[in-house]
Amino acid sequence: MKSLITLATTLALATTAPAAELFVSVHTGSPMAQGAAMVLATQAQQQQAQVRVLLCDAAGDIAVQGAESPALKPRNVTPQQMLVSLMKGGARVEVCALYLPNTGRQASDLLPGVTPAKPADVAAHLLKPGVQTLAF
Repeated sequence: MKSLITLATTLALATTAPAAELFVSVHTGSPMAQGAAMVLATQAQQQQAQVRVLLCDAAGDIAVQGAESPALKPRNVTPQQMLVSLMKGGARVEVCALYLPNTGRQASDLLPGVTPAKPADVAAHLLKPGVQTLAF
């Protein structure tokens, strides 16, 4: 009986899939593409994926406090509003290491919760087994 319980527990653990991880890299300045990235990341998050977002180049601007961009239909929300919603859901959001020094901005200019990325940390995350990537 004890071996049956052990076998059942082992099988249950073996068939339990680990939480999916999605790494979304966004570089484009196009609000529609930024919005598409946020929509897909949100959908993954709603399906229990751990989401990490890296913003670089023009996409980094959506992480700046007070940044303006057009509201996108059909929900009439901006890419920044979608990004904030992702963070509220637990997503980790970073700007690439090149963003701040090349835009003249400081970490204090970023939305609360957005941090400058550490390249070694990002690389280690990308090399983890099971991390899915999406780039815009």
